[in-house]
Amino acid sequence: MTHALVLENIVKHFPGPGGSKVHALNDVSLSIDLGQTVALVGESGSGKSTLGRVALRLDRPTSGRIRVEDRDITRLAIRQLRPMRPDMQMVFQDPWATLNPRMAVERIIGEPLALHTRLTPAERLAKVRDMAARVRLDQNLLARYPAQLSGGQLQRVALARALVTGPRLVILDEPTSSLDLSVRAEILELLHQLRSETRAAFLFITHDLGTVRLIADRIVVLYLGMVVESGPAAEVFESPAHPYTQALFSAQLSTNPDEKLRRHLLTGEIPSPVNLPQGCYFAGRCPLAIDACRGARPPLESFGNRQVACIRVKDGQNRLPE
Repeated sequence: MTHALVLENIVKHFPGPGGSKVHALNDVSLSIDLGQTVALVGESGSGKSTLGRVALRLDRPTSGRIRVEDRDITRLAIRQLRPMRPDMQMVFQDPWATLNPRMAVERIIGEPLALHTRLTPAERLAKVRDMAARVRLDQNLLARYPAQLSGGQLQRVALARALVTGPRLVILDEPTSSLDLSVRAEILELLHQLRSETRAAFLFITHDLGTVRLIADRIVVLYLGMVVESGPAAEVFESPAHPYTQALFSAQLSTNPDEKLRRHLLTGEIPSPVNLPQGCYFAGRCPLAIDACRGARPPLESFGNRQVACIRVKDGQNRLPE
């Protein structure tokens, strides 16, 4: 199967105070196949959005390798990336910050078509109207400007703009966070339909584990810019292996009001990304940590279909107490 995206050992540093470095991503590797949806989950500040931007070369990695459908784009210049942009799109977390306030919605959605295709104005308009209908955006809104739309409407405009060129790889950063439940379900159904029609690959960045259950084939869990667990979505939900994944998933509310919640409350401080610890980044908050956890950073090892960065998995002592 062809990989839509392959990230190999991605490291990303940002300048910090006093000449220091902020370690945003720390040796991250993952792949997404065409026709597959991978969910990227983790706490705020874990590096999810940074990884999405690096994957599309909106930010350049400090080190590592990025391949899109077997083409290495790690060091390509902006002009070399431009012809590839219609096939690799991103939906950003804050649509208000990414939509031109001086453009009408019709022009915003049609701009990628004007830049990257040779369609006539009439053909572009037809595509814009079709995509607006597919994201449940009323046609009478096409003449309006972003300031005249609600947050949910803005997010649907952002989705339409990203999807109108029929991309092969789409990175979605909290794409349904500002939508109400009924519209959220419609958008998820649309994404599922588009994936089936086009075999596009989706990297779905979200805090919403309920959405992950519905849409993801695989899950990648980030903690302080490091992958701590990845695997098939059903398996990770059924039995999360890494202590951090267990704690993260225990915060999810059940749809059954009578179900007893089993929360794993973590204590301790999250390490600073400027001064990361030598061993496991989670050791200072993990009730299962032993001396060996603090000595060296655990590698991401394979256990069946799963990859887990925790030395306690081998000895079966990786389950947090109920």
